Amino acid sequence: MFKHILLAADGSDCSERATRIALELAQSNHAKLTVLYVIDPYPFLGIASINPQSFMTYVEAAQIHAAQVHEKISTQVRQDAPDVVLDCVLLQDVAAATGIVDQAKVLHCDLIVIGSHGRSAMGRLMLGSVAHQVLNESSMAVLVAR
Repeated sequence: MFKHILLAADGSDCSERATRIALELAQSNHAKLTVLYVIDPYPFLGIASINPQSFMTYVEAAQIHAAQVHEKISTQVRQDAPDVVLDCVLLQDVAAATGIVDQAKVLHCDLIVIGSHGRSAMGRLMLGSVAHQVLNESSMAVLVAR
């Protein structure tokens, strides 16, 4: 049914649940699995021009975390589903939801799997939700894991 699954991963507990589901789906469908980690734009634009070191620290920390997330999932795939074809992708300086939807289109994925913190409607209104934005922006199937 699915040929190429995009897993949006950030290392959170929700993301780990989504990883287990995506891995099971990839294995049962003999689908390729692409793990995507998105580094949001630097949140303090004005400060970066004053202190470029803080910008570099932000980017380096995010890249290290992304590598750790990718390695953890790669290890899990090797142990639990060695027949699954895995690719790891890092996007930088793009809003997470936009990066996820755009990358899924570029890679011709037919399913996006993403974790959700399960916030209430008020929580989404106040804090926003990447999963909610992906659901609204995507024209392909999206599976939200809680």
